[in-house]
Amino acid sequence: MNRDSRLSSVLHALLHMLGAGEPVTSEQLAQAMTTNPVVVRRVMAGLREQGFVRSEKGHGGGWTLARDPSDITLADIYRAVGAPAIIAMSHRSENPGCLVEQAVNDALGDTFREVEAIFLTRLGAVTLETLARDFKRRLTRHRQTLEDQIHAK
Repeated sequence: MNRDSRLSSVLHALLHMLGAGEPVTSEQLAQAMTTNPVVVRRVMAGLREQGFVRSEKGHGGGWTLARDPSDITLADIYRAVGAPAIIAMSHRSENPGCLVEQAVNDALGDTFREVEAIFLTRLGAVTLETLARDFKRRLTRHRQTLEDQIHAK
């Protein structure tokens, strides 16, 4: 099954940008995400066109958020990356002549729509700020665990 990781990748990049507190280059983001800077520039260009990020050229330049992270939901970013399919399954035929297949399509279609609605509702309830706070909480806990391990030796 083909998996689409665009949403996850973009959120990863945006959290790195938030954590940096200063412009981040495509090269820095690519290194953090183990990908190519060209891929980062292509994705960021799409987000820039939709007003989520901006870029500065030259020394000290790079990518920054163009909006407050508390105003950007994960649903916004999901739509910005093209709203990739949530479920890899689909109908065998979109316009079947067979009545059996029509019944199957109706049943599956209803379920697909319900799953998508739940997914979008949940993404809409989480902002980049919320995600950043969760990361900071995890980082603090991780650092504390490392300190505890050092002091236990």
